[in-house]
Amino acid sequence: MIKVRIPTPLRPLTKGQGEVEAKGSSIEEIITNLDQTHPGLRGRLCDEKGELRRFVNIYVNEEDIRFLKGKETALKDGDEVSIVPAIAGGR
Repeated sequence: MIKVRIPTPLRPLTKGQGEVEAKGSSIEEIITNLDQTHPGLRGRLCDEKGELRRFVNIYVNEEDIRFLKGKETALKDGDEVSIVPAIAGGR
């Protein structure tokens, strides 16, 4: 199982849980598994083409998957995945 940290804006989809467990050997499989157990998550993370939305950052063990293999980034038991919405603003 992979531990997945859920950001506050997505917690209504996980019944308020800040951390959930999911099965999968890649980020793509984790997203699919999360959407099966928490319907609606895929739509918040991916666009209509299935690509990650640009304001969604995903980290595996604190490494940005954009610098790894994106959604094909391999996972193993004990890994921690963090979903972090991009924050914009300021002057």
